[in-house]
Parts: sequence; C-alpha cells; structure tokens
Amino acid sequence: MPGSSVTAVADDETWVVEFTVHGTWERTLWQTAYHLLNQCLAQHPAGLLLDLRGLDDPGVISAQLWLTAATTGDRMEPPVRVAACLPPGTGLADRLDGVAARRVLPIFRTLPAARTHLAGQRHFPDQVRLRLPPESTAAAGARHVVTVACEQWGLDPLVARARLVISELVLNAAEHAGTPIDVLISRRSRGDRLHLAVLDGSAGLPEMRPEATTVFGERGYGLRIVDAAVQTWGALPTRTGKMVWALIF
Repeated sequence: MPGSSVTAVADDETWVVEFTVHGTWERTLWQTAYHLLNQCLAQHPAGLLLDLRGLDDPGVISAQLWLTAATTGDRMEPPVRVAACLPPGTGLADRLDGVAARRVLPIFRTLPAARTHLAGQRHFPDQVRLRLPPESTAAAGARHVVTVACEQWGLDPLVARARLVISELVLNAAEHAGTPIDVLISRRSRGDRLHLAVLDGSAGLPEMRPEATTVFGERGYGLRIVDAAVQTWGALPTRTGKMVWALIF
C-alpha cells in the first residue's frame, strides 16, 4: 500500500542486518516482510535489528512474525541474535516486552542502543578480508585467497566450488560496479560451512537473466553458475553499496 516499505541493510563491519518496516500492517506488508526476513536469516548474519518504529500495528498482529524470527535465529548454530527497536507504550511494544518474549527478543527505544547490544554479540574468528581493484585480473587474487582459506580450515572438498563462485562474484562486481571490491571469506556454523561475500560501491542489486536457448558469445550468466554451485545465495544493500553473498557446504 502507499507509504509502506520493508528494507534490509547489511553492515559489513559488524555483520548485523538492519531490517526496517514502515506502514500499516496488512497482508502485502506481511508477505514482503516474511520473504525478506527469510533472506536475511539465510545468510546467517551476526545479528538482526528489527527497526519497527515506523510500523503501525494497532492489532498487534505482526508480533508472531518477529517472535518467530527471533526464535529461528536463536536456534541457528551459532545463534543469530535478534533485537527490536520501537517506542514504548504501544500494544506491540507491550506484547514483545513480555517476560517470555524478552528472552529471545530484547526491546530497545533507540537504534544506537540496539546496535551496541548486537555489535558485541558475536564475531567470526575465522575470517579473511581482501580489498581488490575493479579489474578482471582481481578474480585470480580472490581465487588464491579462498583456496588458502579452505586448506587452512580443513574445507578442501569445497575448494573447487568456492574458487568458481568467488571468481564469478568478483568478475560481476568489476564489470558492473567499477568500484573497489571487498572480499570477505568466513567459516560459519560448526566450521563446516563457507560464507563468501563480495562488496562493491554500486547500489544496484544483481538479477539473473532469463534462460536462453544458447549462451555462446553471451555474457551475464555468472549468477546462474553461482546458483548451481551453492546451497543458497543472495544480495543485500549496504550503507555504501551492496553485498552479494553465497553459502557453500
């Protein structure tokens, strides 16, 4: 409906995703929020901040979705901590501030307080970060680093797919964004999953092209290669551009 929106922005320093909802709670807004929440949790962030200050929900119907997201995050390994920011004195704040709900979804009055809480919750000790120029040759450096990381972390079976995926993501960033590229490689879950992220300074999110009868001489099919090689992938805006991520295990 007019004036309604749902956005998610990732912070590549803290790995916290800020999820913001504006508008009156109704079916379309619920569907949008539900699908975007799933995408956010799929990339296994360090934390999820629900900014609900702009949500109008007099019937407190949305409470179950936020509690489900928090419970889902709490059951992940390692857990994804979820916090909410909304003004006191509303029905939604009262519902989420109950004793049982507070265990998995703490409520804060300001964004800085919520950010501070989530920023200290979890870090990824096994993480490599690499800054690359926006050139096609940058892919070779990314392939080398991801190979070394997999070997050091005992993830040798993932090397071939990781090299393919990181190469395609870096090439896409170099070709379409034309800005400096940051590559983040980290080990997730119980140490058996590899998280790859490529960040650039372009706000345009990638889209897969429709399938064609032939691909000879065509470009732009890198995301189809990525989609076939990983368990899940996605893209989120950042404060300076975007992040395209992939999870391999």
